[in-house]
Amino acid sequence: MTDDSLTFDVPFVLGMMHLSESYELSDPARLADWLEARIDEGLNWFDHADIHGKRSSETLFGQALKQRPALKSRINVITKADVVLPALDTSRFGVKHYDTSAEYLESAIDASLSRLGVERLEYFLLHRPDPLMDAEATARALDDAIEAGKIGAAGVSNFLPEQWRRLQRAMNHRLELHQLQLSLARPAPLFDGLFDALMNDGQKPMAWSPLGGGSVFEDILGSALTKLAQEFGVSRAGLALAWLRRIPGNPVPIIGTLKDKRLRALAQEGQLDIDRATWFALLEEARSQRVA
Repeated sequence: MTDDSLTFDVPFVLGMMHLSESYELSDPARLADWLEARIDEGLNWFDHADIHGKRSSETLFGQALKQRPALKSRINVITKADVVLPALDTSRFGVKHYDTSAEYLESAIDASLSRLGVERLEYFLLHRPDPLMDAEATARALDDAIEAGKIGAAGVSNFLPEQWRRLQRAMNHRLELHQLQLSLARPAPLFDGLFDALMNDGQKPMAWSPLGGGSVFEDILGSALTKLAQEFGVSRAGLALAWLRRIPGNPVPIIGTLKDKRLRALAQEGQLDIDRATWFALLEEARSQRVA
């Protein structure tokens, strides 16, 4: 892929968090068929993390690409690392922790490339902020991976402004992408300065849990979405995603479902553009308070 691939001309990115839990896609050949179908529909961005399925999601994805090598040139892959799960902690504590040391990140990038069966990651992100991060060493590991062609660009997930700025000051390359929890169920980043900070620093926003784990469909907000979705002729999820895309900077949602029909429906609804009044009406219902 060229650097042009680092733009998102898709209605959403396909999240692979639940891939290892899917019986239907547990066979690599069947998963290869599923991947090719999604790519043919224009959905060619896939979001991973090494902790998904305790690394088995990346492994299964790579096995599918091995079945269909021609797909490699048609996909864009994002992955994340630095979270060490208790089962993978080799210390006597067996404790979940974060590791942004240069040695760990270099190993994690190489391991993800191997499991996924790709030559380059379009984006590699630090999954969680690490209070023990040595910014200079972490920056060097990320810069080296970019310059070696192993990753197209680096980014962060769930970081606060001073956490990513400390890292950015030590880097030669820019942090390009930021994954944050953002949805109608969690609009706080739009008001606490987080979203403005990442936009001001030139990071592309990507929203994980864009439907709030289904909570956007509950209670008063769910009723408002149902009513307005019927008026727009779309699904409630399609309207909730349109609310996200209306935000300046066009946050890219990460969709966790693996169901073909639902993905096709959401992709078709991806062009829905809502007006300002509708956006604020939904915000009021989401926050259960009037706009001040």
